[in-house]
Amino acid sequence: MASDPKANRASGRPGFVARTWRRLRSPSARWSVFALLAVGVVLSAVAIIGTQVMVHVTGTDAFCGGACHSMQWVAQEHQVGPHGATRTGMRATCHDCHIPREYPHLLWYKAVAGTKDVIGEMRGVIDTEAKFQAERRRMAELVWHEYKENDSRACRGCHVFSADVLAKQQDAAKASHATVLEGRATCIDCHKGVGHLAP
Repeated sequence: MASDPKANRASGRPGFVARTWRRLRSPSARWSVFALLAVGVVLSAVAIIGTQVMVHVTGTDAFCGGACHSMQWVAQEHQVGPHGATRTGMRATCHDCHIPREYPHLLWYKAVAGTKDVIGEMRGVIDTEAKFQAERRRMAELVWHEYKENDSRACRGCHVFSADVLAKQQDAAKASHATVLEGRATCIDCHKGVGHLAP
C-alpha cells in the first residue's frame, strides 16, 4: 500500500526520495563498503572486457561477410578487390573502411549500423541477393554521403596524402589530387568503386 507523503511529513518519517537517497549514501547492513567496491570493480571489468570482445568479434571480415547474411555478396567482391587482395599483402578490413576508430563514436556507430542492418534483414528488405542488389544503389549513396561529410576519414586512416606524395604521382593523378589538397574535393568523389563494385 502506497504511503501518503503528507502523513509521512506529519509523522516525521522521511519521504520516498529522502529514504532512497539515504540508502544510496549509506553502506549496506549486509555488505561492507569493501565488498560493494569489489562487486563494482568486477562488474565494470566484465562490462569493459565484454565490450572489447564484442567489438573485436563483430569487427572481423568473417563476421561481416559470414554471420551478417546480407553482406555476403559484397564481402566476396571485397576479397578479390584492390583492398582485399593487394600486391603488398596489406589489406583493409570491413571495419577499417566502415567503422570509426575512436571511442565512444565507434560503439555508437556500430550500435546504429548493426540495428539498421538487423531490421533490414528481419523485414526482408535485403535478405536475398536480388533484394540486396535492388537496394544497393541507395545503400551505397548513404556511404558515399557519409564519406563526403567526413572528408573520407577512413581512406585517410591508411593512405598518406600530402604534397610530397602528390609530387611522385603521374600527371593525370596530380591534376585530380591537387583539388583534394586544396580542400575542393575528397577521396570518395573519384574512388566510389574501390572497396566494392560501384552500383
